Amino acid sequence: MNPSHAGRLPRRGLLAAGLAIPALVPRPGRAQAAWPDRPVRMVVPYAAGGPTDAVARLVAERLSSDLPQRVVVENRGGGGALPGTEAVARAPRDGSTLLFTTVVHAVHRALHGGRLTFDPAADFAPVALVGVVPMVILVPPDSPYRDLPSLLAALRRDAQPYGSSGVGGSSHLGVELLKSMTGIRTEHIPYRGTGPAVVDLLAGRVALVMDSVATGAAQVKAGALRGLATTGPRRSSALPELPTVAETVPGFEATTWNAVLSPAGTDPAVLDAQNAAIGRVLADGAVQEKLAALGVEIPPPDQRSREAAAAFVAAETRKWEGLIREAGIRAE
Repeated sequence: MNPSHAGRLPRRGLLAAGLAIPALVPRPGRAQAAWPDRPVRMVVPYAAGGPTDAVARLVAERLSSDLPQRVVVENRGGGGALPGTEAVARAPRDGSTLLFTTVVHAVHRALHGGRLTFDPAADFAPVALVGVVPMVILVPPDSPYRDLPSLLAALRRDAQPYGSSGVGGSSHLGVELLKSMTGIRTEHIPYRGTGPAVVDLLAGRVALVMDSVATGAAQVKAGALRGLATTGPRRSSALPELPTVAETVPGFEATTWNAVLSPAGTDPAVLDAQNAAIGRVLADGAVQEKLAALGVEIPPPDQRSREAAAAFVAAETRKWEGLIREAGIRAE
């Protein structure tokens, strides 16, 4: 995989799709008629209480106030997000079940291959990209590394361990992408979530952790951890004082994201209605403020169509599958 292309694919795919295709906004009557006449399940393939769950509940609550039907969040955590994802792949194709997922959806095929009981691409229809969440490179507050260049220089000289939330997670793949683009030497230590990884970071057992700004920003602001750089294409509104990794490593981009998918084969009119309803959620000023507080950067209006979401997910899949093959990453 060409490292210089790796960091740009998702953004380019999203921009291209968004600029070429206007957002689909069906007439309100048609949109509401397309929704099923019973409560809609929004399956989150993670346990309750995490950042993905928080965003999903915010979206579901706003959808419930906008639609005649209630949208109910159903957490089906564990198993690397596979059980919850499979449940949606096998759900009725009538608009009654949605998947609220993350970048993990883009790596299922590369990590699990023939062991999968569903196809992440063929069995799902992307409905909308809710937002992108950059990560932040964290070191202990007393770390000798005060900026990203000094950390990279040290890791080129001597291999040091880093912690992640687990194999194939964004905090793992983000560091592996940085490794492929800079030649740093690292040893991956996976944990069951970034929380335990940060505990060991503070104890000096790992040298760095890459965590979502949704959880890492508060620790940086409180002085509990030192942030060196964020991983999005531009500086994060949650940590605007920090440079991006791309300011040191041109072309680098590694984010997690939230997207809504439906089972493949769902009526296009239903998919249009779902997209339009989520578009109204993202246009709400109060929702925008709450998402910003969670570190979520929502796409601009001309990049909220179903086609833009599909292009984004496809580009992310190509990018991370290429990295996984190149790095020889295997599921635990």
